Amino acid sequence: MKAPTVSVILPTFNRLKYLRPALESVFAQSFADWELIIADDGSDEETRAFLGALTSLRRVKVLWLSHTGRPAAVRNAALREAAGEYVAFLDSDDVWLPSKLEVQIRSLSRRGACKWAYAGFTLVDQAGDPRPRGDDEQWLFAEGWIFEPLLKMQAIVAAPTVLACRAFVAGIGGFDESLRACEDYDLWLRLAARSEVDVIRESLVQVRRHADHYADDITALEGWRNVLEKTRCAGLDRRMDSIVQAERAKVSARLARSHAVAGSARGVLQTLLQSWRYSWRYRQWWFGAFEAATRVYAPAGMHRAVRSYRGRTGAQTGVKA
Repeated sequence: MKAPTVSVILPTFNRLKYLRPALESVFAQSFADWELIIADDGSDEETRAFLGALTSLRRVKVLWLSHTGRPAAVRNAALREAAGEYVAFLDSDDVWLPSKLEVQIRSLSRRGACKWAYAGFTLVDQAGDPRPRGDDEQWLFAEGWIFEPLLKMQAIVAAPTVLACRAFVAGIGGFDESLRACEDYDLWLRLAARSEVDVIRESLVQVRRHADHYADDITALEGWRNVLEKTRCAGLDRRMDSIVQAERAKVSARLARSHAVAGSARGVLQTLLQSWRYSWRYRQWWFGAFEAATRVYAPAGMHRAVRSYRGRTGAQTGVKA
């Protein structure tokens, strides 16, 4: 039997009310040469019963996994079963527009040097209605060689917008299962270091925001920091190494502040001690460190004064108030 052009990778854990529209958006694609691989991370009985009914469909394969809570492991399990020339990723709470695959495959096939692609997306709430973007949610695009823009967060790549050559993803090992968070960001960095990227700026995906969408802020920031530390160990040149160091300092400052907001003086102290050795030369780290320390150790009045000053200077320091 001829292999499909695209293998759609969809990991899920419960979320049945969101899973249905996600699956419907795959079946509604104008490009029809795909297979769907659903990797179930030990969902509840209701979700498993729903997925079980799909196993009779010719283009659908369901992988029944023991629960790990690790998205990288779940996605990799599906990747190992993929047979398509391309792989496309869809989270179980997001929705593709009907033209998503068709537009990206047509564009990517014209760009011989590009082995992967991403696209724009629209934020929606849990009901699927458009959600306004905040000041810190202005998505940025970069194309071609985007390793540096990705490091600097000057390009935002959302997982359900990505289409990539399957052999290319498999050749660099897929998702890093040692990472508990930001494993997708790590993969995009590794792809970006090896290939140019094709970009479709129009929105092809609806990304849903709801209460259980994210890992908590501390877990996400720790994951981000771990990815940067891993990237720095990959043998970068001096210029790229300095960029990674600056980004690590920014993330560490934000992590210290998140611990402070959570009321964890121990977390603040541990983060600052761990990051001191590579962050002391960056002004933005000092602002974030001082604000976090005053929140948990100093009188409330002093903390308010520091926060007010940081708010007025945040644009220059890169640390948000």
